Amino acid sequence: MNEEIGAYEAKTRLPELLRAVKAGRRFTITNRGEAVAELVPTAAATLQERRATIERFQAFRGANPVPEGAAINIRALIDEGRQ
Repeated sequence: MNEEIGAYEAKTRLPELLRAVKAGRRFTITNRGEAVAELVPTAAATLQERRATIERFQAFRGANPVPEGAAINIRALIDEGRQ
């Protein structure tokens, strides 16, 4: 969900907003209550984020292999709080 921020406030807080966008937050910039622009991470940043997530997941799988032929009871895992 985007946070709304007025144009004047966005102008005065731009460096802070850019750091927040880099961290993944999104903003809708308004002028007199009307949405006029979106401040969102670039597609390149999103792609880098996805690649990093895949690498972390692969590293996790490598460190925590599922034994071959093991029967996994999903319901039991959910009941244990591992969703």
